[in-house]
Amino acid sequence: MADPDETPPRETLFEAPPMAEQERMVEAILFATAEPVTVAELAGRMPHGCEPAQALEHLRRRYEGRGVGVVRVGDAWAIRTAPDLGFLMRKETVETRKLSRAAIETLAIVAYHQPVTRAEIEEIRGVSVSRGTVDQLLEMEWIRFGRRRMSPGRPVTFVVTETFLDHFGLESARDLPGLKELRSAGLLDNRPPPGTPAPGDEDDDGEQAALFEDE
Repeated sequence: MADPDETPPRETLFEAPPMAEQERMVEAILFATAEPVTVAELAGRMPHGCEPAQALEHLRRRYEGRGVGVVRVGDAWAIRTAPDLGFLMRKETVETRKLSRAAIETLAIVAYHQPVTRAEIEEIRGVSVSRGTVDQLLEMEWIRFGRRRMSPGRPVTFVVTETFLDHFGLESARDLPGLKELRSAGLLDNRPPPGTPAPGDEDDDGEQAALFEDE
């Protein structure tokens, strides 16, 4: 007969909740958190012995075909509106902050060539990059500093952030549209020939923005 004063086995003390309950926990965390949450962060909030990665996969399948879904954003996860229902969430607003052409070109170069240094950005654009352009993108948290290059001067690199991916509904930078998709969307049409300045198209410091050339 077991001794009633005997300490219960460790697995009894820390028995994990059923998977259905773990799914509910993950759902609650993702629903209440504005920013995407990593599996490690989920594990840190959930009881000992839980398997958040497995619960996430179960929850993702459960939400398939519904109005919202569990989507991956970089290394994290979030609950987001189904892409085909995005039009229901839109409303007319006053645009108070518009990216300059230089900022758009710089952001595109970082997204498609990351990790990339300032010198490499300037080489692709054909003109220098103003500090204000980079600072604006950093402030918006659409780009961040990456690792320094192991080259003379140890230049810092730039990469896009999870905020950028989340804003544009991307899982990773690999999901960026290719040239064919950009042309189909009309984003590469009706542009002046290379080297032709567009009226009023200047950087914050007054420099003329060159056209972004496709490699």
